[in-house]
Amino acid sequence: MSSSQTPDGIALDTGVGTNGTTHATTDGGPDVANALRVLLSRTHDVEAALARRLGLGVSDVIALQHLVDGAALGPVDLAHLLRMRSASATALVDRLQSAGHVRRVRHPTDGRRVVLALTDSARAEAGAALAPMLGALGAVIADFTPDEQRSIARFLHRATEAMTAFAADPPAPDVG
Repeated sequence: MSSSQTPDGIALDTGVGTNGTTHATTDGGPDVANALRVLLSRTHDVEAALARRLGLGVSDVIALQHLVDGAALGPVDLAHLLRMRSASATALVDRLQSAGHVRRVRHPTDGRRVVLALTDSARAEAGAALAPMLGALGAVIADFTPDEQRSIARFLHRATEAMTAFAADPPAPDVG
């Protein structure tokens, strides 16, 4: 288990010991921030593993993640979310459509726009590929009491809100 410190003395390590235990802070409490950092870093590993299992690129998997919630996103919207040029996003969507993962449909309220929809087969393939991990996470969740699960869910929702706010494009500088 490796560990280092920032100049201000904050420990930077994996947060998890070799036996799966979480490190404690200097006051004896769990090091939640480090455990969260490690969890977030594993997200990239999961994206890469899912891409390999589905025979897709990581950018393709990230695009599918943006479409999972059913938001009315078109190719240009996807380009903005993925921080790529429109032509690249169009090529990505073409690949996903050829693979049977997305289809282009008319926007529900603006028939002039085209939006992307995940296919049922894409949901089924991704679900099957993720099933081992989701089963393991289900077992982890089952180890906690309902009250602990509520606390964990509350933390995750608040952490998600904080991360969403951080990831949002910053406002344009005030020129004046």
